[in-house]
Amino acid sequence: MAGNGIFEITDANFDQDVLKSDQPVLVDFWATWCGPCRAIAPIVDELAREYQGKVKIVKMDVDHNSATPMRYGVRGIPTLLVFKGGQVQEQIVGYVPKETIQKALDKHVG
Repeated sequence: MAGNGIFEITDANFDQDVLKSDQPVLVDFWATWCGPCRAIAPIVDELAREYQGKVKIVKMDVDHNSATPMRYGVRGIPTLLVFKGGQVQEQIVGYVPKETIQKALDKHVG
């Protein structure tokens, strides 16, 4: 499901790829069986193209990685977390319009 400059991350590489990133990171917590996750996926793909070089966009399948979602209290999916400097800056739960995600990202870019 990852593509367009979107990376699939795991519990194993989360700290390295997200917490130690020198740019803001949007983490999309999702699962294959989740309808709203599939609905928001094209929006996340568009954002990956639009924010290329400014924001790193990654996806984590919660069915294959349980430690990280538990660590950040992810209870519903899709959950989008924006990390900057190793800290959660924004949390968006459920399906939202593209503009909502853009506003959250724009606060941390530049």
